[in-house]
Amino acid sequence: MLSEWLKSKQNLLNVILWPSPWPTTQLRSPIKLSVLPHLTFSEALLWRYSSFSLMILVDDAGGEWPVIGHAPWHGCNLADFVMPFFLFIVGMAIPLALKVRIPGKGKAIQKVGFRTLKLLFWGLLLQGGYSHAPDKLTYGVDMKMIRFCGILQRIAFAYLVVALAEIFLKDAQPKDVSAGHFSVFRLYCWHWLVGACILIMYLALLYGTYVPDWQFTVQNKDSADYGKVFTVACNVRGKLDPPCNAVGYIDREVLGINHMYQRPAWRRSRACTVNSPYEGPFKDAAPSWCHAPFEPEGILSSISAVLSTIIGVHFGHVLVHLKGHSERLRQWIMMGIALLILGIVLHFTAIPLNKQLYTFSYVCVTSGAAALVFSAIYILVDIWDLKLVFLPLKWIGMNAMLVYVMAAEGIFAGFINGWYYQDPHNTLVYWIQKHIFIGVWHSRRVGILLYVIFAEILFWAIIAGILHRSGIYWKL
Repeated sequence: MLSEWLKSKQNLLNVILWPSPWPTTQLRSPIKLSVLPHLTFSEALLWRYSSFSLMILVDDAGGEWPVIGHAPWHGCNLADFVMPFFLFIVGMAIPLALKVRIPGKGKAIQKVGFRTLKLLFWGLLLQGGYSHAPDKLTYGVDMKMIRFCGILQRIAFAYLVVALAEIFLKDAQPKDVSAGHFSVFRLYCWHWLVGACILIMYLALLYGTYVPDWQFTVQNKDSADYGKVFTVACNVRGKLDPPCNAVGYIDREVLGINHMYQRPAWRRSRACTVNSPYEGPFKDAAPSWCHAPFEPEGILSSISAVLSTIIGVHFGHVLVHLKGHSERLRQWIMMGIALLILGIVLHFTAIPLNKQLYTFSYVCVTSGAAALVFSAIYILVDIWDLKLVFLPLKWIGMNAMLVYVMAAEGIFAGFINGWYYQDPHNTLVYWIQKHIFIGVWHSRRVGILLYVIFAEILFWAIIAGILHRSGIYWKL
């Protein structure tokens, strides 16, 4: 549906960024179901699909294309945008879900708590070590080594904190709000106060926690150093390097070193491997911490990750309260640009971009990028009405949990790999990769990339479309 604003045939970018005269922002309060923005969830579903597709791409092709995989330590590659993009859209959906779909504080708390528990359950089941798919045809986890943290657990924590803040701070909002460019900020000033407290707590712990020397035992049975005990010398405070940061120290003390991720991205760093940024054998003089585990979705970094969700909530508030496309887009784009600039300045001055630590500069850059990407989706889908073009993306967004479990976590590929010929490695997946993609292009890198795009992402888009036509959805 095209608005009268677009029918005026004015240049879109001129109206969004350089209007003259600058219009007055108008608010809707209180919110009524009949006056909700017609955005509905088309852009949210498209965003979720894009994020899941990106996750599949970076997980399955990142080994061959390091530029799209996670940065070994400082820096920000394509894969490092996936988690904050998820958290951003989770936050953006909260105002719509809680303010309209679930009236009443008691029911809202119950809904939030139940959904959080479901996310935690699936996160522990899928990333705790129970499933060995798709590479191994076994399952089961040694409780001594179970991994407590993961992607869904982080999403659950951020969702719980921000959703409860949205519920309990509703009564603290002013009833009468004057119009203005910062009216949404003023209306939800207590939310920003919560965000400021979270940031202060994170920075205080990150730079103020004393990190002593620590020991670990190599648990990788395939390593020549299996069973060896290494000591890492630290005795520092405020360091952001791999071995001696407060994020890792808190996780080791609270979670236990055996319950952390055993193959961190830093193993591909120049300090560790001769093949950096690819995985490979460690250097002879590699420091001892190269063998150590590290939790990329740990406790302190997850506290900082809540900030991505709070920023997403603000964008949801803008969507709910502002009436016109130009008013919404102006708020989103300007804030996105401001966050990008702030994050880049911080990266080159005091706080480097780091997904593993979830530094504040990383929050700003990824949230700014999320704002601009979502604004582009909003223009394409809601203003230019290009919904049909993106219909497959919407389908898979409707079954996001199914795609995450079956594709991103490799459960479906693991099932297919269970049917092999003579050798367990001679599977249908291997045959398709070798003879259809790698063999045709005579390049493993290009072949794997095309396999992921067509045999995984496009395949699941088709499956999701079939399920949508049948009215079958897997939702939390």
